[in-house]
Amino acid sequence: MLKPLPEVPMRFALSAILVVLSVFTLNVSPARAHDPRPDEPRARIQIALLLDTSNSMDGLITQAKTQLWRIVNQFAHTRHSGKLPKIEVALYQYGNDSLVVTEGFVQQVVPFTDDLDLISEKLFALRTNGGEEYCGEVISKATKQLEWSNDEITYKAIFICGNEPFTQGQNDYREACAKALGRDIFVNTIHCGKSEQGIEGRWADGARIGGGRAMNIDQDHVRPTIRCPQDDEILKLNTSLNETYIPYGARGKAAAANQVAQDQNAEKNAAVGSDVARAAAKASGAYQNAGWDLVDALVNNQVKLEDIADKDLPEAMQTMNPQQRQDYVDQQRAKRSEIQKQILELNKTRDKYVAEEEKKQNAGNKEDTLDTAMLKAIREQVKEKGFETEE
Repeated sequence: MLKPLPEVPMRFALSAILVVLSVFTLNVSPARAHDPRPDEPRARIQIALLLDTSNSMDGLITQAKTQLWRIVNQFAHTRHSGKLPKIEVALYQYGNDSLVVTEGFVQQVVPFTDDLDLISEKLFALRTNGGEEYCGEVISKATKQLEWSNDEITYKAIFICGNEPFTQGQNDYREACAKALGRDIFVNTIHCGKSEQGIEGRWADGARIGGGRAMNIDQDHVRPTIRCPQDDEILKLNTSLNETYIPYGARGKAAAANQVAQDQNAEKNAAVGSDVARAAAKASGAYQNAGWDLVDALVNNQVKLEDIADKDLPEAMQTMNPQQRQDYVDQQRAKRSEIQKQILELNKTRDKYVAEEEKKQNAGNKEDTLDTAMLKAIREQVKEKGFETEE
């Protein structure tokens, strides 16, 4: 029987991932959020995040939770042939004693998904515990197990984060990284510690062999917390934004409840500003919920309204006739577009305010955290695949 993991503070790690995803998505109008139509060719971005969850990595997990939505937002600023790409994220944990020994202390937490609320949920559920950290093993499993696209224009990348030597375990990291690169997957290494230690521990060598970027971060570094004049209004609009979603199908109610739960996680269990970064990401094109929201599903031609059984619709829609149902969906879509527009406009002003305050509070401090490290690699590598980005 697996022993339970101890409860540990996780306030900053999810924010790092949110930050990276948000840098690519902000300042994009809601109208562009649904461009292109799903029947048109659409490039993909696939990112596998491999997190060390051993005892020493509380700060890393905290950064991931705190910065997730900023990471997501980056993708809203990204285009391929003028079109918004489809974003898929996978999550692995490794180096934790609670994981199965015969699996090399590696677990696939979430396979590739465009359900970003699910990624958020699973990040907040991670707990650290002592263990053996086998980088070659987790890279090999992510390369083999995930459904990587065979399309040449897809940006495919592994980001592995940890602090123990890259050489641990029976699966040779050199072979694992080379096989990933052979499938056109960038292997980016994020060593939690000093640069010299990362080089000595072969983290830089792993990135070199995997065609990626070697980076170093202080996993315990905490940015100054900045609340802005725009925050209250953005969060109020976010509540109204949730009311425009129309849950349908088997997972609709549960997914809508999880949307609210992840709002609460970003507000209460992550660093200051994570809730606002999440609201901005939800207003951008990177946040799509066609699997459970009727507005997104119809906009993306994923379902036909007339084909949905009455029992799979919200109770309020079950007694409507076909035209009333279509009118209701159109109304919710229009409301959402207007709210998204307001959030993005406020967030643009907020970004300027934050930049000015950070200069005052953090002058000269260039310490990388998970989000800034990931963004540097992503911006550089997506351009090699023909994507256009905004800084």
